Amino acid sequence: MADAKRVERPLSPHLQIYRPQLTSITSILTRITGNGLIVGTMLAVWWLLAAAVSPEYFAVANAVATSWFGDLVFTASAWALWYHYLAGLRHLYFDAGHGLDIPTAERLGWGCIIGSVVLTILTVIIV
Repeated sequence: MADAKRVERPLSPHLQIYRPQLTSITSILTRITGNGLIVGTMLAVWWLLAAAVSPEYFAVANAVATSWFGDLVFTASAWALWYHYLAGLRHLYFDAGHGLDIPTAERLGWGCIIGSVVLTILTVIIV
């Protein structure tokens, strides 16, 4: 039997040989923002429940919600909400069979990213 020469190859694509594309990054970001919205929702629900419990407990929750931490969480949640919304519209467009070519998919990905940032800035300015 002949000696087989074994070649060391990676078992699956990884970051050394696979370059993440914008479409994969936006897909992952959609999942992250969907889960991240839970943090802002929990802070808002805690604030509302504290208002129903007692004035002292509400003072604590209100101090957290109106602090720099609360501002950060609510601003990040606003961005996540806008991004998740725009990505949902993008996927609805894909489901209709449109925009499935790579250049269009990348333009729509950039549209989600840039659009969510612009809409978040407008939301922060208006609210």
